Amino acid sequence: MVAWFAAHGRDLPWRAPGTDPWAVLVCEVMSHQTPVARVVPVWLRWLTRWPDASALADDSPGEAVRMWGRLGYPRRALRLHETAVAVRDGHGGVVPGTYEELLALPGVGPYTAGAVAAFGFGRRAVVLDVNVRRVLARVHDGADPTAAAPTVGERARAEALLPVEASTSVAWNAAVMELGALVCTARAPRCPECPLQADCAWAADPPPARSRTTRRQPWHGTDRQVRGRIMALLRASHGLVEEATLLAVCDDPAQARRCLDSLAVDGLAERADDGVRLPL
Repeated sequence: MVAWFAAHGRDLPWRAPGTDPWAVLVCEVMSHQTPVARVVPVWLRWLTRWPDASALADDSPGEAVRMWGRLGYPRRALRLHETAVAVRDGHGGVVPGTYEELLALPGVGPYTAGAVAAFGFGRRAVVLDVNVRRVLARVHDGADPTAAAPTVGERARAEALLPVEASTSVAWNAAVMELGALVCTARAPRCPECPLQADCAWAADPPPARSRTTRRQPWHGTDRQVRGRIMALLRASHGLVEEATLLAVCDDPAQARRCLDSLAVDGLAERADDGVRLPL
C-alpha cells in the first residue's frame, strides 16, 4: 500500500513536507463531504489570511463564514472558528499534538483528531474516514460497511492493521484513504487497478451490481437553495442587509422567512435593529 501510494498519490498542497498541524486541521474540516478540487482554492486563501489558529480566533466568526464562500455546509466555518478560539485560549495558539487533546477541542471528532495526529504530527493514530472504512470492509468482509459510524469492531480491526512504526503508519493511513478515493470507490470500484485485489474478499466474489434506485435530492426551489441565496447576499455585504432584501430572494415570502430564521438559529446570520449581517 505504501509503495502504491508513493506512485499514485495525488499531489495535494497539504501533503507538502512541513505542512503544519493547523493547516492539516483546516484541510480535514473543509474536506468533510466535499470534493478535494473544491477545497484546494479555499484552503489556500484561508491560510493566507489566517496562517494560525490565533489569527482566525482574533477575527469574527462572520468573516470565517464569508471566506468559506460556497464550499458548502457553512456551519463548519463556525465550528472551525470555535476550535481556533479554544486553541488560542487553551493551548497558547498551538494546536495540541495528542489524540486525546485534539478530541477535546470543540468541533473535532474521532476522525479529525486521528487525522491531525497522524498527518499533522506524524503520530501513530487510527484514521477512519468513509474511504478507509469501505476499503477495509471490502477486503476483509466482502461487503460495504452497514453502520453509519465506525463500530468498535471496525476501530479494533483498523488498529490491528496499522503499522507499528509511526512514519509507516502515517503513510499507510494516507494510502488507504487514497485507494478508497481513487480506486475502491463507492459506485464503480476499479478492482484490476487495486494493489489489494489478490487478498480482497470483494474482488474474489463481487456482489451483484445494484441499480441505483435513489433519486438525487432536488435543488431548485428547496430551502437549501433559498438559504444559499440569503447567505450569498450576506457574504457580499460588509454591513447590514435589509431584511426585506433577504426575503425577496424567492417568490414565497413564508419560505424565505423560514430560511432566514433557520440561518439565525444556526448562528450563520445575526439580526440587528436595521437589518441582518454575518455574525460578529
